[in-house]
Amino acid sequence: MECNDTKCPIHGNLKTHGYSIEGTVVSDKLKTTVIVEHGYTTYLQKYKRSLRKNSRIAAHNPPCMGAKLGDQVEITGTRRLSKTKSFVVTKVVNKK
Repeated sequence: MECNDTKCPIHGNLKTHGYSIEGTVVSDKLKTTVIVEHGYTTYLQKYKRSLRKNSRIAAHNPPCMGAKLGDQVEITGTRRLSKTKSFVVTKVVNKK
């Protein structure tokens, strides 16, 4: 598949930062955006317990990646692409 997307980190001219997050695509209803859910744990000092939390992050999905609902993806930080998008899909780890 030919990728003419200028916001693609591989075929376009978009620079990415050093941090990356792995998560699951929970929504792919938008044209070039996916919502990625990332699970993490945080420690509550008051109760001396760990707490599981989820974070939902909007990421740009270039046509060459083609991430779909349920896929495990790796997203990397980049400059602000829109009001809610500051990440881009760089790798599809596991297809559903």
